[in-house]
Amino acid sequence: MAETRKASRFIVPVAVAGVAAATIGLVPALAASGDPDLPDITAQQLIEKIAASDTQTLSGTFKISTDLGLPAFGNLMSGLGGGEGGGSSADPSAKLTELVSGTHTLRVAADGPERQKLTLLDGSDEYSLIHNGDDVWAYDSKSNEVFHEKAPEGAGTPEEKDVPKGKDVPTTPKELADEVLKAAGDTTSITVDGTAKVAGRDAYQLVIKPKQAGSTVASVKIAVDAASGTPLKFTLASVEGGKPVVDAGFTKVDFGKPAASEFTFKAPAGAKVTEGGAEKAAGEEKLPEEFEKGLGDLEKSFGDFGEGMNVIGEGWTTIAKLDTGAPAPKTEEAPKEFQGLLDSLGDKVTGKFGSGTVFKTKLVNALLTDDGKVYVGAVTKDALVDAANAGK
Repeated sequence: MAETRKASRFIVPVAVAGVAAATIGLVPALAASGDPDLPDITAQQLIEKIAASDTQTLSGTFKISTDLGLPAFGNLMSGLGGGEGGGSSADPSAKLTELVSGTHTLRVAADGPERQKLTLLDGSDEYSLIHNGDDVWAYDSKSNEVFHEKAPEGAGTPEEKDVPKGKDVPTTPKELADEVLKAAGDTTSITVDGTAKVAGRDAYQLVIKPKQAGSTVASVKIAVDAASGTPLKFTLASVEGGKPVVDAGFTKVDFGKPAASEFTFKAPAGAKVTEGGAEKAAGEEKLPEEFEKGLGDLEKSFGDFGEGMNVIGEGWTTIAKLDTGAPAPKTEEAPKEFQGLLDSLGDKVTGKFGSGTVFKTKLVNALLTDDGKVYVGAVTKDALVDAANAGK
């Protein structure tokens, strides 16, 4: 178990890369075709149209294509928390992380704030996440396992519609658009760039770009349904070029009311059913003592992120700074299975601040200095180094 405890010190830099994926969440991808002739509209009018949209019902198919520029993690992390207290393979908190890389096809259905369904198609296997009233169900056909938990209090508010409850991630192009528009201000350029055909529907193209130098975001493009104002497609491009970080949109969409049967669920015969609360308790009881101690050491070393964090800059180039008070772990001290991954994610850097490593993705980068300071943001490596130099 000593190796497990040692490995826990290196979870943080690997997890930093995962933060970029977590912030993206579930998003669909689709190539649009055709340029419909639509009445002229200003960016302000289109933003107001999005804000006024109130799509309560829909069903359709979408694809998600995500490229964070990360190497394949494989089963690297599974051994750290698995084993005796491994939990259910149908648990959404673990299953939906598969969407942070590659291309996936999903089906979605929504009927107001109380009923939503998301199905991930993976070859002949399916994974379904269903919110129906007070219940959240998840089913993994590959393992024939079911996960069930009660929807949290307040899950039926209009602001949270279209999301399988209990999972705090954006799941539709509209939610992604809302998150981006919240950050729009003097640091942002917003324009309308023509029209498009998405899932057979006429749409306007809203283009959002940072005005500031140093952001990893080149642009965000949102295709907005001309009739309803519902975002149909979402594309996030990186300054690195190449494939978009996120390319998202419906391939098929219908705004009619789905059948009630879409949201009913009964565990298949022979399926293993895990209750969310019971799983948590079992995990706490069965977590190996030495691994638990390793996590405690990690928490003590890195302190309270909420209390120790400072914010540098604003808008698209905001950087979070944290002083852990402990020297950063050295790559050569990491377990062998971590060394190659850390080297592929990290670039050694030096400056007035001293030396450190930048752990990089196409969206979120993090600088860990050798003296224990952490700088994280959707900014370039140079921007992180400049911030560390200024904070010396």
